Amino acid sequence: MSKLPNSERVYIGMGSNLADPAEQLRSALKALAQLPQSHLAGVSSFYVSDSLLPGQPRYTNAVAALDTSLAPLALLDALQGIELGQGRERHEHWGPRTLDLDILLFGERLIDEPRLKVPHYHMQARPFVLYPLAELVPGLHLPDGRVLSQLLDACPFEGLERLPAQA
Repeated sequence: MSKLPNSERVYIGMGSNLADPAEQLRSALKALAQLPQSHLAGVSSFYVSDSLLPGQPRYTNAVAALDTSLAPLALLDALQGIELGQGRERHEHWGPRTLDLDILLFGERLIDEPRLKVPHYHMQARPFVLYPLAELVPGLHLPDGRVLSQLLDACPFEGLERLPAQA
């Protein structure tokens, strides 16, 4: 449930595999908490996962819950600003990165814009997204009708390691 007036609950996938990934996520959480018209409502455990491309360092991933009254593209711009502020460089698709922030779900919206697709594409095949998301909202029904528990059943907890609670 959103705490801010006229706000929506947004779930943001977080990942890093460069420059102390767990610290990158902690810094990103501090930045999310400072976004205007927004309230950081929760965060999953951190997980370590293999990269989608061979030869890259392992990723540290999490999902954050954010209540925001920002418009979707304004939030996307803010997230990309946080990425850039933490040294994100976009050289290769799915390449190594200091920080990746993806809007997974934006309230009950279905968004199909050139810059933003929500629910996030391929999230159903990514255990490093689904398992942290399930920690925050285990009974979730996605706006497109899919049920998180069914997505989990089809996406085994393979290649993931849940890290101990962050201090």
